[in-house]
Order: sequence, then structure tokens, then C-alpha cells
Amino acid sequence: MRWALVKVALAVTVMVVLAFAVPLGLVIKELARDRAFGNAERQAAAIGPTLSITTDRAALERAVASTQSGADGRMAVHIPAPPGRPEPLEIGTGRAPDADLETVRRVPRAAITEVDGGSVLLQPTALGTGQIAIVEVYVPEGELTNGLATAWLTLAAVAAALIVGSVAVADRLGVRMVLPAQRLARAARDLGDGKLGARVREEGPAELRSAAVAFNSMADQVVQLLANERELAADLSHRLRTPLTVLRLNAASLGEGPAADQTRAAVEQLEREVDTIIRTAREAKPQTQAVGPGSGCDVSEVVRERMAFWSALAEDEDRKVRLAGVDRPVRIPVARPELVAALDALLGNVFRHTPEGTAFSVDVHNGEDAVIVLVSDAGPGIEDPEAALTRGNGGERTGSTGLGLDIVRRVAESTGGDVRLGRSVLGGTEVRVWLGLDDGRRSGGTGVGRRSGRGARRVGRRGRQVVRETS
Repeated sequence: MRWALVKVALAVTVMVVLAFAVPLGLVIKELARDRAFGNAERQAAAIGPTLSITTDRAALERAVASTQSGADGRMAVHIPAPPGRPEPLEIGTGRAPDADLETVRRVPRAAITEVDGGSVLLQPTALGTGQIAIVEVYVPEGELTNGLATAWLTLAAVAAALIVGSVAVADRLGVRMVLPAQRLARAARDLGDGKLGARVREEGPAELRSAAVAFNSMADQVVQLLANERELAADLSHRLRTPLTVLRLNAASLGEGPAADQTRAAVEQLEREVDTIIRTAREAKPQTQAVGPGSGCDVSEVVRERMAFWSALAEDEDRKVRLAGVDRPVRIPVARPELVAALDALLGNVFRHTPEGTAFSVDVHNGEDAVIVLVSDAGPGIEDPEAALTRGNGGERTGSTGLGLDIVRRVAESTGGDVRLGRSVLGGTEVRVWLGLDDGRRSGGTGVGRRSGRGARRVGRRGRQVVRETS
């Protein structure tokens, strides 16, 4: 905008300067010409009294020599031959053609004639004898343009000063308009980057001041809404402590056994997750963050652990489970609790939204720049994948909050990846989680799309030991 204003001011000023400077330059040229011929007319008129008295050569030569043009040899007097004199009287050096002299005698009116090196003024004067004498004054070309260069240079300097001044004023006006707009854009970027304290000074033109007021009001409202959301999340999570306490007491009375141990472990994990939610909400920290170099977790280890947890329920519901690609460590730039939450959300959706006995599989593909986690099932599938990925949109699925896939999406996007839904080879839904890798975290995989292991994993009811069956 700033340079646009400068360009507009420059174009307008140049047009105005040209509109005035060109005619003014021509007027100055005409004024210089009129001044030169006006001076010539005054010197020619100085000979008139002498011609009206006498036509004596000596007297006329003294009169001519007394003028500046006559002294410089630029004046001549043409007197026609009087009665009794055979030849006309010529005083000085004449430059005008005879035809022009005859024309002026015939029509006694001052005339200007172009000659070599300049122009001549022919001024007719009546003699006592009734004849017409002509006073010729030569005006050189340099005298016609005397002072013209200085006047044009002055005019050009004034025009340049006007252009520079207008550009400077337009630039200052542009700065006055652009700086508030830049500050508003910078504050908007900061607010979009999560800097909730970003505000804009309310200055500049009225429109930008109004925009700054609206932006600050919006930012305050966003901060208030986020604070209310955090308080609501913390309050709702805190309300879960009472039923969790009852569950923990009931779990403690279950006695010994694998099922009792798993129930107590699940209750403890649920308590830890609730405490984490409360602390995160109170501290106003984002729940999904990319971790720094050297941190993260082993996706293979986390997948094996969570599959061991969910395999008990899978066996109870007579579900066939397949697990592949977890034979070697694969580190990803995601905190372990975040990956656990994402996997539990995916596997929980399988158990929640597919009938008992539906098979599912988890595949981990390790590539040079990404790790892909595929969770597939043989269920009925998702009718509207795009709506399923929308936060809070549970659709018609019974008991769905619509937040599970959003948790997975935020984990993937924290690494520069994404989440895709499609049709699996088992006939149901396939959720593809693409997790990006940084250069320092690559672990030399076999390439995306190539599986490092193939097979099915089944978990026995007793001891929950994982047994591989070669496919």
C-alpha cells in the first residue's frame, strides 16, 4: 500500500508539473523574444526625431552611433532618394532583403524578417518630404534566447522539488497507514501461533483504529473462552474422581487373579489420565506438542504394550487380532502418553463400533521420513469419513463423542503428518496415521509400504502370553 500511494502521488504530480511547466516554458521563451524585439523597437524609435529633422548623412551617422545597436554595427537606416538625388541614402550595414524593404515602404508598418544568424526589425519612419525611411535593427539569435536557459533550469528545479516533496508527503502518509496495518497483521499471526497476549495499539486512520479495537476485543474474547474451556475441562474431569474412587474400592475387593489385576491397573491408569487432564487444563498447556530432539518414544514398544492390554478384551469377544511391523525399535517425535492416548482411541473405536467377533489388525510401516500406523477392522465401515474426522461430530454412532479421531489427528499433525480414513483389506474401516520423522530420529526402516514382519498375534486367557503364528 505504501509504494502504491507513492506511485500514485508521483504519477499525479508529474502530470500536474508537465501540464504547467510546458506551457510556462513556452511563455518564457516568448517573453524573451518579445523583450529582445521590444529593446530593438526602442532603439529604432530613438532615430525617429533625427530623421524628422534632417537626412544629412553625418547627423544620421552620429545618431546611429549613439545607440547600442548602432555602436555594435547592428543598425542601418534606409532613406529613399529625394528629388534631385540620383541614389538612396544608406547608413550602416543592411541585412534585410530589398523585397522586404519595399513591402514595408508600401505598407508602412513595422515588420520582422528572418535573416542569417537572427532576425531584423524593420521600423518605418515618415520624413519631412513625405517619403518613408526604414530603420533596420539586427537582433542576433543569442539575444532572442538570452536568459532562457536559466529560466528553464529554475523551472525544472521547482518541478523536481514539487515531485520530491509530493513523493515524501505520500510516503509519510503511506507509513502512517501501513504501519498500523502491519502491526495488526503481525498481531493476528501471533494470535494464530498461540500467543494469546498479542494486542494492537489503537492508532492510525479511523478505519484501522476501528479494526484494532475489534481485534483486541476478539483477542480478549478468545482468551476468556479458552479460560472458560480449561475451567470446564478441569471441573468435568474433577467430577470423575468420585466414581473413580468407587471403582478403585470395588477393584480392591476383587481379590487376586489376572482379571482383577488388569481391572486395578486400568483404574489406576484412568486416575492418572484424569489427573493429567486436570493439571493440563489448569496450566493452560496444549495437550499435544512436538517434542525436542532426543526425546519421543518407541512406537513399536507402545503398540505392543497397548495390544497386550486390549488383547484380553479381544479374546473375550472372540476377535481375531493381527499385529505386524513391531519387531524393531522405531522412534517417533511424539511423547509416550500422547501416542498411548491415540492408540487407545483407535482401538477403543474398534471395540465400541464393531460387533463382537469382528477381526482387526494393527500394522506399523517404517519409512525414511515417516512412520505409518494402520488400524484396520472387518466391521461395517464408516459411511462418511470426512464427517468422522470432524471434531465433536459423533454422527449416528451410539455412544460416540466424535473426539477420538480428533485426538489421533492432533498427534499426527504435531509431527507434520495427517490421518486418513478408507476401506481396509478386511472389508471395514482403515485408519492410516502418518507420523513425520525429523532427520535426527530416522531409524533406517524398510520403506513405507514394506512390512518388516507379517503374522497374527493371539493372546491366551491364562498368563496373557503373546504367541506368533506364521501366516
